[in-house]
Amino acid sequence: MTSKIKVDNIENQCGGAVITKCGGTTTIAGTNVNATTVTATNVVGSTAVKSNAIQASDGGNLVSQSGTTITLGASGDTIELASGASQSGFGRTGTVDWNTTPKTATFTAVSGDGFFANTTGSAFNMNLPAGTAGAIVSVADYAATWDSNPLTVVPNGSDKIGGVNANTILNTEGQSVTFVFVDSTQGWINTMDSTSNARGAAFMTATGGSIATVGNCKIHTFTGPGTFTVCSVGTPSTNNIVSYLVVAGGGGGGRRNNADAGGGGGGGGFREFKADTTPYTASPLNGNPGGTSITVTATAFPITVGAGGAPGTGPSPGTFAGIGGNSIFSTVTSTGGGGGGQGPGLGGNGGSGGGNAGGTPQQLATGNTPPVSPPQGNNGGLRSPSPDSAAGGGGGATAVGATASGTTSANGGAGATTSITNSSTTYSGGGGGGAAPGRPVSPGSGGAGGGGGGNGCNGSTNTGGGGGGSQGTGTCGGTGGSGIVVIRYKFQ
Repeated sequence: MTSKIKVDNIENQCGGAVITKCGGTTTIAGTNVNATTVTATNVVGSTAVKSNAIQASDGGNLVSQSGTTITLGASGDTIELASGASQSGFGRTGTVDWNTTPKTATFTAVSGDGFFANTTGSAFNMNLPAGTAGAIVSVADYAATWDSNPLTVVPNGSDKIGGVNANTILNTEGQSVTFVFVDSTQGWINTMDSTSNARGAAFMTATGGSIATVGNCKIHTFTGPGTFTVCSVGTPSTNNIVSYLVVAGGGGGGRRNNADAGGGGGGGGFREFKADTTPYTASPLNGNPGGTSITVTATAFPITVGAGGAPGTGPSPGTFAGIGGNSIFSTVTSTGGGGGGQGPGLGGNGGSGGGNAGGTPQQLATGNTPPVSPPQGNNGGLRSPSPDSAAGGGGGATAVGATASGTTSANGGAGATTSITNSSTTYSGGGGGGAAPGRPVSPGSGGAGGGGGGNGCNGSTNTGGGGGGSQGTGTCGGTGGSGIVVIRYKFQ
């Protein structure tokens, strides 16, 4: 048996209408329902719900109407379609929804979507969909490789691109384009074509020192203390590996004392690393591979450039002339050259050792001190074993200082030659040893090293060459040459 309760009106306890019926219209009122009217032939068979607003339980609008404008959601809301749902009738505003999974092979575009085409592996095609008025497709060069592996855009069937039924080829690095289908006459028209390639910096930028540009490389040369400041780094990280030359100050040449000639100063420590990205002719001491590579970061790198060692001014038997100053870049330190021995005295240890003074025990001054690989220098040369003997040459970057013979002075050890500055230059040669008064003098052949004879010759400035040892009474050894730091990198 079915029970029914039939009423035309329902009121709340205060006498206010909750549900009222007048003819075929049933009205629902109350504080939780805003002016809602249900029109139906009966309540069970309702055919319409009439309202100016539908609200959520928190009172926020889900749907509202003002005049002829219908608004979905409230300010600050996000409107989403349920998963698998689709929309129609809203039209487009000239934009696309970007598909962020890069395409790597031929594919068919979908109207309303944008695509990233990665042609790193090889060139391929993008097939356009069948053209309908208002269809829109965008595509962008994912890896900036279209210039080497282009993307070919293929129209569907008899559709046209810019009025021609033919393919179009996109072959500009970093290009992005948008096609809109207009009509059968023109077909797809390119409404946007960007040939800019706004990407992260591929190469580093830096300041400091004296800067020169050679091809695709920047060269920063420091002949005194300074700061190498990396303003920005590049991608990939291999572009941040720099080539460098760090040469310390050369040692001073020793002074002759009585009958004993002064030894040649040792060349300043020589250290070089040539990065694969910077073409030039490096020295035999290039540390790539196996040496100390430096990958710079966006920071400031203080630069130290060593001064040349002071000359020997004696008489001070048993001592050596001034040691050159160290040069430093980042984690790389080149040690100053050892001073030449003062007669009678041993040479000093250093990047390269100073030469043995006449009249002293025949004992080598050690180079490559402290030891690094590749070695930064060599030992100093020995004095002649003859009485009234000549002195040994200072060690150089690539050779030991020569041993004196009889009363003839010895050559300094050969330096190392590199073109890191774009000019072939020899650095860190040893100074030549001095001889007894009136004896033949053989100037040092140590590249930038000074020769012996009378007052010792000075090592060349900013080469790290050792000073020459002195020959006669009252003469002085030569001053060691100051060092240098050079940094080279690819900037484009």
